[in-house]
Parts: sequence; structure tokens; C-alpha cells
Amino acid sequence: MDRRRNLPTMTHDDSFDFRPRPGRVRDRGGRGSDSRSFVAQVMRAATKANGGPLKLAEMRGERRRGSARKRPRKGRCSRIGRGQAVADRLKRLAAERGPGQRMRRVVVKARIMRLKVGSRAADAHIRYLQRDGTTRDGERGRLYAADTDAADGKEFTERGREDRHQFRFIVAPEDGDRLSDLRAFTRDVMRQMEADLGTRLDWVAVDHFNTGRPHSHVIVRGRDERGKDLIIAQDYITDGVRLRAQERATLELGPETDRELRTKLTAEVSAEHFTRIDRAMLTEATEQVLDLRPEAGQVRGDFDRSLRIGRLQTLERYGLAQEAEPGVWTLSERLEPTMRELGERGDIVKAINRALAARGQERSPETLNLHGGEVGTPIVGRMIDKQLTDELGDRIEVIVDGIDGRVHYVSLTDSSATADASIGAIVEVGRGRSQRPADRNIAEVARGTGVYRPSEHRALAEHSNARIPGGDFDAYVGAHVRRLEALRRAGIIERVSADRWLIPEDFEARAAAYEVAQGRQTRMRVLCAYDLDQQVTSDGATWLDRQLVGRDRGALATGGFGAEVRQALERRTDELIRQGHASRTPQGQLRVKADLIGTLTHQEVDRVGRQLAAKRGLAFQPVHEGQTVRGKLLGSAQLASGRFAMIDDGLGFTLVPWRPVLEKEIGRQVMGVMRGGDVSWQLGRAIGRGMGL
Repeated sequence: MDRRRNLPTMTHDDSFDFRPRPGRVRDRGGRGSDSRSFVAQVMRAATKANGGPLKLAEMRGERRRGSARKRPRKGRCSRIGRGQAVADRLKRLAAERGPGQRMRRVVVKARIMRLKVGSRAADAHIRYLQRDGTTRDGERGRLYAADTDAADGKEFTERGREDRHQFRFIVAPEDGDRLSDLRAFTRDVMRQMEADLGTRLDWVAVDHFNTGRPHSHVIVRGRDERGKDLIIAQDYITDGVRLRAQERATLELGPETDRELRTKLTAEVSAEHFTRIDRAMLTEATEQVLDLRPEAGQVRGDFDRSLRIGRLQTLERYGLAQEAEPGVWTLSERLEPTMRELGERGDIVKAINRALAARGQERSPETLNLHGGEVGTPIVGRMIDKQLTDELGDRIEVIVDGIDGRVHYVSLTDSSATADASIGAIVEVGRGRSQRPADRNIAEVARGTGVYRPSEHRALAEHSNARIPGGDFDAYVGAHVRRLEALRRAGIIERVSADRWLIPEDFEARAAAYEVAQGRQTRMRVLCAYDLDQQVTSDGATWLDRQLVGRDRGALATGGFGAEVRQALERRTDELIRQGHASRTPQGQLRVKADLIGTLTHQEVDRVGRQLAAKRGLAFQPVHEGQTVRGKLLGSAQLASGRFAMIDDGLGFTLVPWRPVLEKEIGRQVMGVMRGGDVSWQLGRAIGRGMGL
């Protein structure tokens, strides 16, 4: 019996074009479908474009053995993207160009930055590019675009909030000081770039004149005019942009003359950085040996030979070259990295001197400390400059005029730490503490038993009449419990119950190691956002007041910023006496009122609260000890007494001390309890209607 005769027939319908195609039984479609992972598909496409698989060393970018200057081979996969054909043509024309058509040199640095979801690094980068002191007249940098001289940096970053990457360029013409208009030059380069890539570009730029060579910073969104991901060929990024910029510079200034070239090369003989002469000698050298003897077959003019000999004599003083026999020189393998490091050091020293000169100051070279990213003893002082380390990435360098009379240069990996610190603010730079007082207290309570009980700790504190801020023993013990929770998550201790914690014998050592691991990166903390002159006349609790109360002036140097602080302390003392917060005894000793810091803090908060209330049309509500604070976190206000959070509860707003943990809570509902002049926040917990929110 043919079962197919009993099946219903399917009539053809032009509007229904679905046609089932049954496969074999238990066939999962191994050949018929592309079931490979996405990574496997990408690797196969890259291998096909490269004309063969890349070796592991080439994929990692490692150099081949025996050739310290040869770059890894570029595969065809690096040629994928817009502008590859243009880059090939430009490089071919540059190779065919004769000596009489010498182009103007333009240095172009480029980087493709991947943008993390939710990260504000791109916003910080644009803010730093627009910092003060970068224009010809020392004013704030002005952002511009293709059709406007006043571009909005916030609007640009919001447009690119969903972009997966962006392109950052630094365009520095060697003769940029001779260009009639650097902004017009940059726009010409970007218009040519759009023509080469076949799409309009969304970009902003800012010109800097604060270094020896004027240059432009250009940020390009990673999307084309259709909203698709913008992919630019590697050759165009590394060579195409530079060659196009050289064309524009040569078109305006004309080809570089022999006299100009001789002058520039002569200046490089004694330069303390890696030069064109160094690069040429490394290329000509055979196994680090450079033979300049006439009989060695070297065909070179007297001027070129004298340049090389003069440069070699300079390198010899640095121990990077040695004349083995007359005319034969041995070059050090460390020549290029050493001279580049020396050039970077010279740039840092120039940046420090520019920052000091902007304040009308000058310091001897012996007082300059270049820490890089490693700081041992914490540095306290006035921040006199901050800028991007390489001006392409997000690492920040700060220059601090220390109270020890020295000027310090420090590189920070966390750019957010300097976002709210203005020039002139008092800051502290250093690593985290190796041990916390809370750890010592916990170890003391648990000594002998290996068990820490919060109830026992509270009883001991009350019995010993310990000086607890505000007399709040619950907040005091609660701070230790929060510390234990952090150490429990790190696997150092064990929690048995709410009133029983198991403490190991090596607790203090393990807690200190944990703290060191957490504080390996150098961090910066703002001690006071106001400069010394503002602190002297302020009605708030300033850093100077804390210095007076602490009576610790031993760290203040007698010169430099330390001497300025000593003078400011005397002026602040007179101001406190005038305000009625201090007095002098008949013997001339200073006597300040009890709880000076708290009194000044409340005084400033009340004044600023009333001013904000009149400006915003909201009622200001002071906060008292033990009061519960709840509402929407609107933002923060920077006062002389510190940074304060502004919280709106629907009826008015309050100002309470700020904590870094609130940074991610702006715009959300928060709740906490005021204890001992600070707020114990309860974040990340469900807030029900019964709490009135």
C-alpha cells in the first residue's frame, strides 16, 4: 500500500514560498550549515585574506630573532578596510619622488581606542584636551569641527556613546609655527581623508601650542555616514594620513630646501632624543657596527659624514657608541630605547618648568622628582598641572608642588581621580595604606581565642572610656564589621554568625598583604579643592585649619611650597582670630575653640545651603546627629570643607559628606544615617514604601 496516496496534496501559492527540504535521519547538518563558532569563522577569514595561516609569533607581534629593528610581517588581513588603495598609491608616489621634491615633514601619531560600555574615559579625554594653558595666549583649548569653531564636547561624546571604538590622531607639522592657520590646515587634511575613505567623518579637534611644536588633536568617531562601524586600513592609518598631511604642508610652505634641511639636521647632532641621524645609522649598520672609513666603499658627502661623526661623539658621551678603530663605530643595542627615554624625560622636565613659569616660579633641577607611576612615601602638595601622559590614551600625569620643597611628577592610571581636582588644589598622591587601625583592633579583641565578637568589642570600648566620635559605639563597632565583611569576601576570615567571626593567627599579616594588593596602583586624593589664598579667607574647615589643629608642621620645608604654606598658616591664624574662632594668650600662644573643624564645617554648609536654596527654589534642611537621610542623589558640591552630596527628599534638600561609593548612585534613591559627622550609607538594598521613598 502506498502511503503517499493518503497524504494531502499541497497546492502552489505564490504568496507562500516556504519549501521544506527534509534531510537524513539524525543528521545535524554538519556540512550543510556553518556550525562553527564565531571566533573560528573570523580566524578562517583572516587566514584566507592573509594567504596562509599566521605564525604564533606574528600574531603576538614578536620580532624575529637576530633582527631587533625589523617589524613583524603584515598579512593581507591588515589591509582590510577603507583607504588601502589610496595608501598604496601614496607610498608608491613617495618612493618615486626625486630629491628635488622633498616634502615637509609631519609627525602623525594614531591610536584606535576601544570604548567600554558605560565608561566615561572618552569624556575625560576631551576635557583634558580642552584644559587651560594650551592656546597661544595660555587660555583654555577650544574644540572645533568641520563646520564650527565652537564644537560641543559633551554632544560629541553622547553621539558616540554606543560606538565600539574611536580613532585618535595627533598631527604635528615640523614647521607648524610657520603655517598661517593650523586649524584650516587640519580641516584640509580631514576633508582629504573623507575623500580617500569615501565617507563623511564625524570628528572634533583642538589645537595645542603649549609645547615646542604646535600640533592638533583629532578625535574621529568609529562610525561612517551610514551609521556602520568605520574600518580603516592599517596602512592608511600609519602612512596615508601622514603623507596627506605632508602634501598639505608642502602645498602651503613649498618643498623643503637644502638649507632648511641642513639647519634641522645640524640641530640633531647634540639633541637628547632619538633623531633621524640615529635611525639612518642603525639602518646602515651591520650587526651594530658602522664603518665610516672612505675605503669601506661608503659614498657619502662630507656634510653627511660630519653629521654622523658628530652624532656618534654625542652618543659616545652617553655610552651608546664606541669607536673600535679609526672610522669604525660600534652602536649599542640600547641606543634607540635609551634616547627615546631621555627624550621623554626632557619633555617631562620642560612640562614642569612650564607649569612653574605659569605661576611665576622657578626651581633648581635638584628639586625635581620624576616618580613615573611608582610613589613610595605619600606626597602632599599643590597640584600645578595635569595632562594626558601620551595625549592619545587615558593615563594622566600630575605635577605636584610638595610641602617638602620639591616638585613631583607622577603618572596615574585612574583618570577619574583627577576629574574633580582643579589646578591649585591641595592633593595627596601615594599608595593605599599597608595596614588599617581597624585590623589592629580586631586582632587585639580576638587575641588568644581566635574569635572576634562585636558585642565583646563594644563592651570593651565602653569600659575603657575610649574616645569614640560622637560617642556612637554602634557606628564604631559597625565600621569594624564592615571591614570584616570585606576581608571575608577576600577569603581571609570566616563568619559563623552575626556575633562570631573566626580570625586566623596570621590575620594582621594577611590583612596587610590584602591592603597592599589593593593599593598597588598610585592614587590621588583631594585634601582641599581651594588654593591657599581662598583657604585663608574661607569660612569653612580648610586644609590649613587641619594643619593648625594637628600642630604638625615638621614636614613643611623652609623653601618652595612649604614656605608658602607657613606664611598662609600665619594669615589663616589672623583670620580665625578675626572671625572669633581663636585667640592668643598673653604669652602669644594660639588657642582655638573646641571642635573648630566641626564648627567651621557647619558654618560653611549652612551658608552654601541657603545660597543653593535661593538659586534652586528649594528648601534647605540641615542634618543632625542620628538623623536618617533618604532621597534622590542629585549630585555634589565642592566646598572648602570637602565634597558634599546633595540629596532631594521631595520637600527640600540636604548637604551631607560625600563618599566615593556614591559616584555610581547619582540620580538614584539613597539612604543613610548621620553619625559622628559622617553618613553610614545603606546602598544596594531594597527600599520599600514604608520608608517614604
